[in-house]
Amino acid sequence: MTETWIDRPTADIVADLTPEEKASMTSGLNFWFTEPVERAGIPSIMLTDGPHGVRKQTGGGDHLGLGDAVPATCFPPAVALGGTFDPELLERVGVALGTEARAEQVGVLLGPGINIKRTPLCGRNFEYLSEDPVLSGALGAALVRGLQSQGVGASLKHYAANNQETDRMRVSADVDPRPLREIYLRGFQRVVEEAQPWTVMCSYNRINGVYASENRWLLTEVLRDEWGFDGVVVSDWGAVADRVAALTAGLDLEMPSTGGRTDAEIVAAVRAGTLDESVLDTAAGRVVELVRKAVTGAQPDATYDADAHHALAREAAAASVVLLRNEGGVLPLSADTNVAVIGELARTPRYQGAGSSRINPTRLDNALDEIRTLAATDVPFAPGYGSDGSASPDLTAEATAVASAADTVLLFLGVPAELESEGFDRDDLELPASQVELLDAVVRANPDTVVVLSNGGVVRLSGFANRVPAIVEGWLLGQAGGGGLADVLYGVVNPSARLAETIPLRIEDTAAHGNFPGEHGRVRYGEGLHVGYRWYDARQLDVSYPFGFGLSYTTFEYSDATVFGDDGMTVTVTVTNTGDRAGAEVVQVYVGLPGSAVARAPRELKGFAKVHLAAGESREVRIPVRRADLGYWDTRIDAWVVEGGTYTVEIGASSRDIRATSTVEVTGDEVRIPLSLDSSIGEVLADPVAAGLVMEAFASLTGDGEAPALDPSVLKMAASMPLSRMVGFLGDSFDREKLRQLIDAANADS
Repeated sequence: MTETWIDRPTADIVADLTPEEKASMTSGLNFWFTEPVERAGIPSIMLTDGPHGVRKQTGGGDHLGLGDAVPATCFPPAVALGGTFDPELLERVGVALGTEARAEQVGVLLGPGINIKRTPLCGRNFEYLSEDPVLSGALGAALVRGLQSQGVGASLKHYAANNQETDRMRVSADVDPRPLREIYLRGFQRVVEEAQPWTVMCSYNRINGVYASENRWLLTEVLRDEWGFDGVVVSDWGAVADRVAALTAGLDLEMPSTGGRTDAEIVAAVRAGTLDESVLDTAAGRVVELVRKAVTGAQPDATYDADAHHALAREAAAASVVLLRNEGGVLPLSADTNVAVIGELARTPRYQGAGSSRINPTRLDNALDEIRTLAATDVPFAPGYGSDGSASPDLTAEATAVASAADTVLLFLGVPAELESEGFDRDDLELPASQVELLDAVVRANPDTVVVLSNGGVVRLSGFANRVPAIVEGWLLGQAGGGGLADVLYGVVNPSARLAETIPLRIEDTAAHGNFPGEHGRVRYGEGLHVGYRWYDARQLDVSYPFGFGLSYTTFEYSDATVFGDDGMTVTVTVTNTGDRAGAEVVQVYVGLPGSAVARAPRELKGFAKVHLAAGESREVRIPVRRADLGYWDTRIDAWVVEGGTYTVEIGASSRDIRATSTVEVTGDEVRIPLSLDSSIGEVLADPVAAGLVMEAFASLTGDGEAPALDPSVLKMAASMPLSRMVGFLGDSFDREKLRQLIDAANADS
């Protein structure tokens, strides 16, 4: 049997390639395919956009086109899936995505996106899961596991600190080390370590002045050396400014093709000796491994069941709907309720975001048709506004007439696609003025109005939340979203989603306000660690709806909460469904450390579990909290450290609905910072060895062999004084060299 390239060791394959061939392998053939090496038998593979569907273009590709994309299931985007708090469901969605990608002979699907929602104004928030890194990391890992189980690679993106669209290809995200590690990189670290995506996609932006594509610290020292990533780093499309610098930093694959221009730059640098050929060998070897995985996982005759995937999309859509308000139990509707539907979005749904993730759906449900299917009575409809968002007195009059004749109104409102897209950020959190005016008119005509929202990022609700009995947050729900919404409205599905991002009272209350979108090519992350709910909790700010919030058609009670300390923590709590219908509760575990030596938020999500319960059923829920998630980034030693102490553990139904509180002792990591002449007196006295030596030295100065008594107030005042500055206060008898010897002795004995 003849040996093929796929049977040969990667190192041998690379060794047989010319510099030109190796350079070609590390860039695209065209818009979507890698470059083959026909002489060596190495084929090209296709990478294509996700993350919530397979956007395989049949033409040349333009990154933002839709018309020439093959039909594929449009699952709910990440803004919706994040609210499920359900890794098992997301893994099933990942499996379906992988099945469709394999059927379309796609080697790598570009997703998931797990960037943090630093501000609700980010135009691409619909592609991201949450404002919290623990939630984003857990859900992102589930998507990757599901996708790659089908022999198709994931591309974890956008690495890193891609939190705005304004000036996205140049802006420098200026982030301090602790928030960078604890907020913006933590989710990426979890996905890499738990799920090992085949590729990681670097972002367009700079990070602290350095392009992500040229950032060796980011792409090599952190991603590979610390986290153990062994796959391919691919650029976002067009993210490479300097190909040689990018390759040196750890970028393996530039996409799309540059027509050979940057390949020639690589070869020229190797010939000139300014680029070590071993660097090119390493990148080419990684691409060979990626192609090998894709070819091994490919099935030329693979197919998928479009109807089954549509059903899964409907299940996921219903599981993503957040019930925000339900005064008087107006929901769920009964089949014989006299209902009117108002709002063009009910008939012409906005089901996905605009930009490179737009999917050509295999079919498309709308809420109006699905509501009429479930209702036992006629369901009149009035558009209220045009498909372009325009309003008129005639449209309003028609809507109010329909509303006044109904028992209950379902009013569909949302953010138009032209205001929310990849490539630009939102200007505000407002619904269009025409829709707000329509809402006012409809509520006057019929106060029993249920608002159903369609939006890729949160909108301000404080202007009308208390004037309507019910609000349903419908996000962007994919091609089966109309059916999913109808299922929730009529109680076919009991809503169980929770907010993966806070809904503020106003934009001025948000963490990044005043530090967004930056100026002159830089944006300062001045809020530091306090992103999302951390910010509101630290400042005790009121919000419309807190992180983790969501209502159900049933009720849940918590009891018998316990917390065990082991390598991390284990939380157990008994949850009882005290209502008359089955439902699912999301149990959330928040952790804080009062009196911490470093700045912290009052509480941070560290674990969660979704539990499905029949009416009257009780079940003990066990939630592990990983020790790694308790750590903070210690800037003194550039490492994760778990601080010892008495931790507060809060178990609740949201970040502000705490049902049980406990404490647990956690043994901290032993951290010793080597002392130097720049160490403060307080730091020296906190070190048992150094403190003893210093007191001995003081005793030698007194002449009687006794260390002087230190007045507490004087000691407190002097605690921050560096040792090197102390010399002048002690006179000639205690010189700098003596201090150095003391420090060296203390470091040697510790």
